[in-house]
Amino acid sequence: MTYTFKYQSPLGRIMLASNGEALTGLWFYGQKYFGDTLPEKYEEKELSVFNETKRWLDNYFQGKKPNFTPPLLFKTTPFRKMVWEILKTIPYGHTMTYGEISDIIAKQKGLTKMSAQAVGGAVGHNPISIIVPCHRVVGSNGSLTGYAGGIDKKIKLLTLEKADISNFFVPKKGTAL
Repeated sequence: MTYTFKYQSPLGRIMLASNGEALTGLWFYGQKYFGDTLPEKYEEKELSVFNETKRWLDNYFQGKKPNFTPPLLFKTTPFRKMVWEILKTIPYGHTMTYGEISDIIAKQKGLTKMSAQAVGGAVGHNPISIIVPCHRVVGSNGSLTGYAGGIDKKIKLLTLEKADISNFFVPKKGTAL
């Protein structure tokens, strides 16, 4: 069975999902791919994993770096899991480019190259936003692009973490990167 819980953050409502033991989803309402890993039937319920996640989110939104991570479960392809595991290594208040992630994966797979676009697709489908920090991924040209929750939320999350975003820019709609 899948369970859900609603959390009110300073940036808007968030839905949490769990299999009863681990967190399987965390989405801003209205974001791209909202709830795309949820089955047709799920039940709203208070669970210890949701209490732990609420505590994590409360600390985070107070501008504190949480010193724990709730249990997470990824139901996905091996490639996406590799990308999401790399996202978890990006330090609080720092960023990494899609190209840097693709270089890490290429090295792990023994390849000379990996598509940054493929990495971008995996980053965009991350079902556990914020805790698996896809908002910390930026374009290699300095663009603040590609956050399913919206660029405005990406900027607010990076600002909350006191990341230096002074050299980044938001691309204009329709602009090729």
